[in-house]
Amino acid sequence: MPPSDPVRDQYEDLPYPPRDPADEARRLITGSPSHLDELNHYVFAGARDLARPFRALVAGGGTGDAAIMLAQQLADRGGPAEVVYLDLSAASRAIAEKRAQVRGLANLSFHTGSLLDVAAIAPGPFDYIDCCGVLHHLDDPAAGLAALTGVLAPAGGMGLMLYGALGRTGVYDMQEMLRRLAPAAPDAEDRTAENRAGRIARARRLIAALPPTNRFRRNPFLSDHVDAGDAGLYDLLLHARDRAYRVPEIVDLLAGAGLAPTGFVEPARYDPATYLSAPALLKPLAGMGWLDRAALAELLAGNLRSHAFYAVPAARAAAAVARPDPSAVPVLRDMDGPAAAKGLGAGGAITADLDGVAARFPLPARATAILARIDGRRSLADIAADLGLDWSAFAKAFAPLYRALNGLNKLYLRRD
Repeated sequence: MPPSDPVRDQYEDLPYPPRDPADEARRLITGSPSHLDELNHYVFAGARDLARPFRALVAGGGTGDAAIMLAQQLADRGGPAEVVYLDLSAASRAIAEKRAQVRGLANLSFHTGSLLDVAAIAPGPFDYIDCCGVLHHLDDPAAGLAALTGVLAPAGGMGLMLYGALGRTGVYDMQEMLRRLAPAAPDAEDRTAENRAGRIARARRLIAALPPTNRFRRNPFLSDHVDAGDAGLYDLLLHARDRAYRVPEIVDLLAGAGLAPTGFVEPARYDPATYLSAPALLKPLAGMGWLDRAALAELLAGNLRSHAFYAVPAARAAAAVARPDPSAVPVLRDMDGPAAAKGLGAGGAITADLDGVAARFPLPARATAILARIDGRRSLADIAADLGLDWSAFAKAFAPLYRALNGLNKLYLRRD
């Protein structure tokens, strides 16, 4: 690691995202990727037996969100698991370590260094690797991904997040302006906290002075500079290295490492049918592969600020995702099936606000009865039998419910 690395210097002064370890006593921050049920669905076809040893790497762990979530969920399952945290910032690591201490997590180990050196610092193999918000800050993202692939078990997979180009409209305009109006110090010894504070102050003055036509001002979905304070503003607008991706570029990046995507989260955002209803526009979708559909949906939505997705070695991509069949056990996330069913009523619909897009998923009457019976224990065959339906009739009723709830990242499948 070069002694004057500007990215490391940034996160030493401004660990991101800002976290107070004391908050661990009252809540667990969860997200995507790397929620345990979610990664099981997209990496292991729902069939990963967590009673067997499970080893995970969080590469670029920051202040600890993914590492803490994954370690806590694995601890709750009670299986033999190890989560390895790696980050180049000692200040960020200190926050993550304190969060783990507050929770009493014994399945989490910490290392400081670059993910480019992961093979030496934290040798594999790993069953699962989380790398969120990191590759797009490297000089060579492909080299970073190759380093991670080198410590990935052949039967394992990754959960990644990269910035989305279209949803960050205005960000790179602002970065270009600030390189002129609030330039970074040229020498490492001048990149002090005081210097950084001056750049932040100048950036805030620029934001306040933006005309109403400015693309950053007109993008209502960018809030890090407000929600996450100075650290969020610096990360968004003053970062030393930052690039964004569209879906086809992600596919190409993965292919270069011998990987293929298995799912984008939430799936509904990557389905053109979420945004289109005219039959003449929907008809051509029938002949598209799912990645072409995802690329079209990104263009339609225009608001995808980031892409969270799963990837596995290309040879096993087709078999990595759980699919509905009689043996699958449906598992809800942050939902109670019976309570949600009562709220829907017969023949209702599920609605969601996808960052300015009002999405509506109509449901047949039987979907409500199915939802009321999802308890994380019964298989789809069990639920069908309870309803007195043969598999064909049940599958027809379940399909729209699955499209809606899996599409909104609320329903996964498991195989016991």
